[in-house]
Amino acid sequence: MRTMDGIEKEFAKKSIPRFDVGDTVDVHVKIIEGDREREQIFSGTVIAKRHQGLSETFTVRRIVQGEGVERIFPVHSPRIVKVDVKKKGKVRRAKLHYLRDRVGRAQKVEERIGAERVASAPAASAPKPEPPASAEPVVATPQPKAEEKKAEQPAKK
Repeated sequence: MRTMDGIEKEFAKKSIPRFDVGDTVDVHVKIIEGDREREQIFSGTVIAKRHQGLSETFTVRRIVQGEGVERIFPVHSPRIVKVDVKKKGKVRRAKLHYLRDRVGRAQKVEERIGAERVASAPAASAPKPEPPASAEPVVATPQPKAEEKKAEQPAKK
């Protein structure tokens, strides 16, 4: 155990949001303007995460008016209100710095199909109700084969 672990423990957030590199996220940041306080949303793709106790950070990149903008957020910062995961990304790298050189559609990260979203996780799916027992089964009528259809049509001259 490090000497600083005891001190860092009291400043660490109790619940850390679950997201990975490649995910598209909305980071809600607390902004103080004069005597007012408001919440600002920074949307983008997580291109890097750095794990190291209280100084754990993540980098979010987005394009604003044709320019790439990156912000590095400390995970345990009191100014980070929440992190919403919009899309789970399908990536094979720990750092996505190569996205800085890409332009247009090449910057898009493929979405992981079937991944459940953390922010809008659906409630436990209830079993589907069975149809009433009194319902009569539907019987399908057989369709005529293609050869039978040709025989029925008159020949063209």
